[in-house]
Amino acid sequence: KCRTGPLDIVFVIDSSRSVRPYEFETMRRFMIDIIGNLDVGPNATRVGVIQYSSQVQNIFSLKTFFTWADMEKAINSIIPLAQGTMTGLAIQYVMNVAFTTQEGARPPHKKIPRIAIIVTDGRPQDRVTEVATQARNAGIEIYAVGIQRADMNSLRAMASPPLEEHVFLVESFELIQQFGKQFQDKLCGVDMCVEQEHGCQHSCISTPGSFYCECNPGYRLNVDKKTCSPIDACADGRHGCQHQCVSIRGSYSCRCRPGYYLSQNKRSCTMIDYCSFGNHSCQHECVSIPNGHYCRCRSGYTLQPDSKSCRATDLCNGVDHGCEFKCVSTEGSYHCMCPEGQQLQADGKTCSKCGSGHVDLVMVIDGSKSVRPQNFELVKQFVNRIVDLLDVSPHGTRVGLVQYSSRVRTEFPLNKYHSADEIKKAVMDVEYMEKGTMTGLALKHMVEHSFSELEGARPLSHNIPRIGLVFTDGRSQDDISEWARRAKESGIVMFAVGVGKAVEEELRAIASEPVEQHFSYSADFTTMTHLVENFSLNICPEEGKGETEIRSPCECEALVQFQTNTVAILQSLTDKNILWTHSLAQMTARLEELEKQIANKK
Repeated sequence: KCRTGPLDIVFVIDSSRSVRPYEFETMRRFMIDIIGNLDVGPNATRVGVIQYSSQVQNIFSLKTFFTWADMEKAINSIIPLAQGTMTGLAIQYVMNVAFTTQEGARPPHKKIPRIAIIVTDGRPQDRVTEVATQARNAGIEIYAVGIQRADMNSLRAMASPPLEEHVFLVESFELIQQFGKQFQDKLCGVDMCVEQEHGCQHSCISTPGSFYCECNPGYRLNVDKKTCSPIDACADGRHGCQHQCVSIRGSYSCRCRPGYYLSQNKRSCTMIDYCSFGNHSCQHECVSIPNGHYCRCRSGYTLQPDSKSCRATDLCNGVDHGCEFKCVSTEGSYHCMCPEGQQLQADGKTCSKCGSGHVDLVMVIDGSKSVRPQNFELVKQFVNRIVDLLDVSPHGTRVGLVQYSSRVRTEFPLNKYHSADEIKKAVMDVEYMEKGTMTGLALKHMVEHSFSELEGARPLSHNIPRIGLVFTDGRSQDDISEWARRAKESGIVMFAVGVGKAVEEELRAIASEPVEQHFSYSADFTTMTHLVENFSLNICPEEGKGETEIRSPCECEALVQFQTNTVAILQSLTDKNILWTHSLAQMTARLEELEKQIANKK
C-alpha cells in the first residue's frame, strides 16, 4: 500500500475515437491497479475519475466512493465517448469542478496534495498550454502519461515541473500495465516521516517525496514549521460565543454579561426575565432589561410619576393625528371626523370632497414628444389622483380622457366607464402619442365632441357642471385663444395645469375666471402631485347634485316648498344680521300673497 499520507487524485482518461476498445481496457486496468495500491478512504486518499473526448464526463468525484471495490465497479462500467480529443477542455473541468470542495476536494488549508493524472494517446485538438498553467498555479500537480501516438510537446506543456518526474511516454498500450508499477512508485515515493528525522513536535504528514508538520487541535505551527504553540481559540472569531469567549489552553468556553444566562447550546445568552418574578407592580406592562425592569403603559396612556400606574392620554393633543378636519379623543385612542355633508375616506383621516357634487369632467392631457415616456407615466398617475377625489357613477360624476400631440385622440368618452377603478385601469393602459403640441386643436375637439350628449355629457338642462382640465408642458404650435374662449362661452369651467416649459400666458388664456383659482404650475413632473390638492375644492362643486326636477310654480306643493325655503333663507339672513328692514317687509308681503293663493285654491 502507498502510505505516504492522504492525496486527492483525479484520473483524466482520453476516450477519443482513436483509442480502440481493447486499448481502453488496458487503461481501465492501469487505473484499477494504481487505485488498488492506494490507502483510500474519507480521511486517507480520495480518488475521482473523468473521461473526455469532444466533451467531458464525470465518472465519479472525490466524494463519491471510499472503497476500492466501489471504484473498480464504476471504472469497469465506463462506456468510451469515442469522439474528438479536447484535452484543454478536460483540464479546465479538473480545475473548475473536480478539485472543488463541493466535489469532495479537501480545503487548501489542510495541505492535501491535489494530483491530476492525464492519460492520452494523441495530439489535443484544443489549446492546453495556458489552461494547464492556470491549473498548476491553482495548486494542482499534473502527471502527463502519453501512450503510443501522443505528442511529447503537448505532454510537456501540460505536466508540472520537474518534467523528468511528471512526463511519461509509453510505447504501446500493452506496456502500460508494466509502466503502472513504475508510475506507482513515482507517485508514492518513500514515507519521509519514517525514513528520516522529521523534527515535528506533534504530527508528521507524508507527501510524495516530502513531508510537513501539523499541530494538535488548539495549537498553531510556529515559523520554524516544526514546533507548536497554544493558540487563543477565541481569537479566530469562530467560537460562536454571543457575548464573551474565555480562552483555555487548546480550547475555550463562553460566558454571558451580567443580566443574562448561558443557554443550553453553551454559546448564546438569554436575558433574565425579571418580570417573571411577579413583584414588579406595573399596572399595564412590565419590560425586562439587563439587571432589572421598567413599567410601560399601553398605547393611549401615560406613565405616572410613581413609574407604575397609567392614565389615559389626550392623543389629539399629544400625537400627529393627521385628521383633516377634527380629531376626537377617546380612552386610549382617537378618531377623525368630517364636517356635515362630507364623508371620512378609507384612510380614516381625510374627508371626501366630491361625495355630494356631480360633474362631467373631461381631462385633456399633452402627449407631445417633449413630455417623454417616463414623465407621461407621472401624468397618468396625476390623472388617477384626481379620479380618487371623485364619486364616479352613471348618475354621479362622469369622466372622459383626451390625449393630443399633432393630432387628437379620445382615449375614452364620458359614458365609457362607470367606476373609479375602471377609469384608473383605462388611464394606465393609455399609450404615449409623442410628436407635436396642438393645444388649440385639442380644445376644439373637447368643445365639439367630448362634451356632446353622444359621448356621454348630460344635457345642459340637467344643471350638471361641465369641467375641462387641460394639462400641457410647453407652448402650443397653434392658436388657442378662439377655442379657449368658445369653451368658456359654452359653459365649460376650464382649468389649466402647466409643467416645465408651459407658457403662463397660454395657461391664463385657457383658465376660467377667477384665473388664479383655475390654473396651476409645477417646475417639473416629479413635484406636480401637490397640484391635486389645489384642484380638489375647485373641481368638486357644492352644486350639481343630480338632475333638477322642473315643476310648475303654481302647484300647491311647489308654493308650500317655496314658502318653507324662503323662511329658512330669512332665518339665515337674520342670524347673520345682514337683512335690511325693507327687504324683510317686501318678503313678508310676498308670503302673505302666496298664502291667499293657497287658500283660494282650497
